[in-house]
Amino acid sequence: MTKKILAALALGVISGLFIIPQKIYAHTGLMMDIGLCLLLFFVGIDLGSNKEIFSSLKKVGFKVLMIPVATIAGSLFGGIICSIIFKMDLFGSLAVASGMSWYTLSAIIITPVSAELGTVAFLTNVFREILAFIFIPTIAKRIGYLETIAAGAAISMDTGLPIITKNTSQELAVISFISGVIISLSVTVLVPIFVGLI
Repeated sequence: MTKKILAALALGVISGLFIIPQKIYAHTGLMMDIGLCLLLFFVGIDLGSNKEIFSSLKKVGFKVLMIPVATIAGSLFGGIICSIIFKMDLFGSLAVASGMSWYTLSAIIITPVSAELGTVAFLTNVFREILAFIFIPTIAKRIGYLETIAAGAAISMDTGLPIITKNTSQELAVISFISGVIISLSVTVLVPIFVGLI
């Protein structure tokens, strides 16, 4: 599946550069929304067909919150380490790290304060999403199922959900979705906080 995703991405880049007319670009946002909704709809059908998932989730209980909390803490710790290595402003680095693969929102919030930092946020979070697509199958096989959620962070509720489900289990898909929602909500809070401290 990873090869198919990367092939689709490469095909999209080539199409955008050489094939698709400029007037289509005004509608790509709508087409992406429709595609994402269809993707989540079919994942939902797959989840709904397995009645044991929700009873398994009840057994896990509040422990499910540990995954997004650990993901957020790990991302922020990575931001601190990067600020030291690259001699960046600490709060700027934390703002970038707080994007947690939600590249559109984090870049939009950070760019008015610093165009350079906004670009770094965009690229960092795009690369995190792409690397998650590449490495989720390996992480699932060699490290563990829960760690696949941390790799994708915010995308574990939408674009990353199918690849996580395919490489782990249907039970983990529900946990992945819940974690993705919590992580995505944290992005809307943490990025503005750290931007305000720059």
